[in-house]
Amino acid sequence: MKGTLIIMVKEPRPGRVKTRLGRDIGLTASAWWFRHQTRRLLRRLRDPRWDIVLAVSPDREGMQSRVWPQELQRRPQGRGDLGARMARMLGQVPQGPACLIGADIPAITRKEIAQGFAALGNHDAVFGPAPDGGFWLIGLKHPRRQPPHFFKNVRWSSENALADSLATLPDHRIARIATLRDVDTADDLPMT
Repeated sequence: MKGTLIIMVKEPRPGRVKTRLGRDIGLTASAWWFRHQTRRLLRRLRDPRWDIVLAVSPDREGMQSRVWPQELQRRPQGRGDLGARMARMLGQVPQGPACLIGADIPAITRKEIAQGFAALGNHDAVFGPAPDGGFWLIGLKHPRRQPPHFFKNVRWSSENALADSLATLPDHRIARIATLRDVDTADDLPMT
């Protein structure tokens, strides 16, 4: 069965996106980086093995944005903390497995996404860890069957994010795939 790849994106406006990076390189530069990083990522991850859905924020602007390719399906992220928004986006997948990523992972390729979906063949969930204690990918074999406390009380943007998230999936068979770095600060930017 074909999977769904959800990519969390924000409208790339200075002061609204990558603000921690913006403190290091400037808000306009961080918005520019995110816009072009996302464009490259969307081109790189297109694959007939999965459908791509953009989880957009802010809701109204994201749904109407001309920044993202018009042919890609969009859904508004809605309100709540990161966990509530990710759980909502995963729960909207009508059928089949789903993986969810952010758009700020420069090293990601179709290979890592395929590994995430493959891991869901014999696991209930999959995580792609990040070196900072968070994660760059979450996947669920049955995204509509989330446990009641999924992503509750997770300390986001901390070294505890992955451990806290794993704790919200009791009795789940969980796989881990490659560790990749997301971009939060200038130190995380890839060297070119």
